[in-house]
Amino acid sequence: MGQIGPTHLLVVALVVLVVFGSKRLPDTARALGKSLRILKSEAAALKTEEPQPHQPQQQSQQAQPVQQLQHPQQAPEPVHQPPVSS
Repeated sequence: MGQIGPTHLLVVALVVLVVFGSKRLPDTARALGKSLRILKSEAAALKTEEPQPHQPQQQSQQAQPVQQLQHPQQAPEPVHQPPVSS
């Protein structure tokens, strides 16, 4: 249990063939291969990317805190209309 044998691979291949059909299978395999190549190249780029050393910021370069509004906007009060008499 837990090992993939040739019988399992054959069943998976048959299911894929039934689901995708023989006409769309080459295009699907080509797209899958292209996606895997992109994923592999991006993973390799992440491994080779050098981390940037953390440089402490000077006091003058720090971001200024956001100033709060002195008069926050208030929601408009609802307009009271007299009841309509018929």
